[in-house]
Amino acid sequence: MLPTSELSFRAPRLPGVEQLRSYKREYAPGDLMAGLLVAALAVPQALGYAAVAGVPVQVGLYTLPPALLAYFLFGSSRLLFMGPVSTVTVLSGTIVRQLAGDDPAHAAVMTSALALVAGLILLLAGLLRIGWIAQFLNEPIVTGFVTGLVVLVIVGEVPGLLGLKTPSGALLDRIWALALTARDAQPTTLLVALVALLVLFGGGWIAPRLPWSLLVLVGGVVASRTLDLAERGARVVGEVPAGLPLPTIPVIELSEIGALVTGGAAIAAVGIAEGLAAARTFSGNGNSATGEEVERLKDDSELVANGAADVAAALFGGMGVAGSLSKTAANARAGARTQLSSVAAAVAVLLVLLFATELIAPLPKAVLSAIVIHAVWGLLRPRDFARYRRVRRNDGVAAVVAFGGVLLLGPLNGLLLAIAQSLAGLVYRSMQVSVDEMGKVAGEKAAWGSLSNDPGRKRVRRICVVRPDGPIFWANAATVFDRVRERIDARPDACVVLLDLEATNQMDSTTAEQLDNLITELQNRHIQLYLVRVFRNVKEVLGRAGVLDRIGEDRMWHSISAGVKAAKHSPEYGLTRFVEAIEAELSDLDLGFEEEDPAESDPSASADARSPGGDPHASEEGDDSPDEHIASRWNPREALGGAINRLSRSRD
Repeated sequence: MLPTSELSFRAPRLPGVEQLRSYKREYAPGDLMAGLLVAALAVPQALGYAAVAGVPVQVGLYTLPPALLAYFLFGSSRLLFMGPVSTVTVLSGTIVRQLAGDDPAHAAVMTSALALVAGLILLLAGLLRIGWIAQFLNEPIVTGFVTGLVVLVIVGEVPGLLGLKTPSGALLDRIWALALTARDAQPTTLLVALVALLVLFGGGWIAPRLPWSLLVLVGGVVASRTLDLAERGARVVGEVPAGLPLPTIPVIELSEIGALVTGGAAIAAVGIAEGLAAARTFSGNGNSATGEEVERLKDDSELVANGAADVAAALFGGMGVAGSLSKTAANARAGARTQLSSVAAAVAVLLVLLFATELIAPLPKAVLSAIVIHAVWGLLRPRDFARYRRVRRNDGVAAVVAFGGVLLLGPLNGLLLAIAQSLAGLVYRSMQVSVDEMGKVAGEKAAWGSLSNDPGRKRVRRICVVRPDGPIFWANAATVFDRVRERIDARPDACVVLLDLEATNQMDSTTAEQLDNLITELQNRHIQLYLVRVFRNVKEVLGRAGVLDRIGEDRMWHSISAGVKAAKHSPEYGLTRFVEAIEAELSDLDLGFEEEDPAESDPSASADARSPGGDPHASEEGDDSPDEHIASRWNPREALGGAINRLSRSRD
């Protein structure tokens, strides 16, 4: 169920400042080295992701420093590395291409605007403490969605590997266009791409700890300068502006606001889902030997931190960011202990922007495509689909639907489909609430259990105890109460019904109205309703709805046993027992109607058969009329005394 707390504003904490106050000198070498190594991995990937987003490559570099510093201040994870990631980049690029077309300058503005909107949404969600929204995207759906994005990324980078123009249209249209034009591939570009892919994948297999992306980038620059690859037909990055960007607010048209809000919400959802997954994967367990505390991540704090990183990147001309799983893993392997590693990485990127941008100009774009493919390849995990299907078939279906939705409908519509599927699954499961009749567990003092699980459990005469095995709320209230009615109808002897609400920790007006209708129906049948194990907030809603006034405080109890005991002392229960005892007395009473003799019904029978004297008008001595016979055999006072004696002897 969803959290019970009301929406409230919470001022953000500054974990980065707290880390500085308690920082230990022995952490410095590991943080510094990790920051430099991860920067060496992040710089070439940022350049590649900028190309994927359809913006100039320097936008990727502009993104890193502000995002890293913002997360350093607000983030709760000691190891999470914030920056451009494949999922957010592909989604952003897809949305921007629909809005900006082929205008690079407009695309850069729209990319920053998307990041700004996403950041503001995350900030608002975090400050209002509604981080639980991120939990609606469960692991199977995120896996299917990310896998679909990876396929889109790889297909989108194939033209760069071949030196071809990127085709437009749906996925199948692009694949078909590539198949038709593959023979026109530029030989030099294709050779550079194959060498880069071989080094990246082969080197990662031989020595996974080395920064192969940086080595391939440097090697591509050196090879391009030495062999003059641009003159041989290879496409290169070209001039990259040096210096630091100034903070600006992206200016957009009013007609674009609707699409930006929708796209920004999608980017926010995807980014926080991936960031939380990375943060939880590498959350520390603490170290008692070094005094390092256990890391406790909070969804609300992470929303604020990710939102601040998005806003900071947008104000400096960057694009949307999220916690990177691959770079967080590299950060952890390199020995990082705190977010000071992110500060070191930010400084390294700033130095590149100030002094090394001209070195990037001759870099072949095929190398960037190869770096991007290598970066996202590890996110392809087909075994996860099989695992989901093996554990629970519905999870496997959810992953496949999310995957297919991205491929067929695109990232944005695919995400909406995944969210709709998640909500539909939640509603469907919430509707599958069964109602069990409860019985007393033999040999236990106050234990109750479902009769369907153990028919040997004992029913209580005249009392029907029912319990829904899931929460009741507006979507399933009518169905659940119908099932309650079925249980009551199966107990025609019941004069009291105990409804166990332990599984319901929320209440709404629709459910309260359905409960009120049930009370009316039962009272018309002279059956009283008791409620047991009612949560305080549920009781408050029932009180405001007027339901408690109809039930009464004396019919609400903390346990089934207490409710049953109270019901046995109720007037309804006592009256029913008294009526049953009277009926039992009457059933045992011989009212004097003898079995009819065949001779009595035969008119031709002899008088001897009707009377001893043979006179048809004579009667046997002591033979009374039926009314006189009943009066002589049944005395109301004696029957009442017998009923009272039965009540005193009866035991449940």
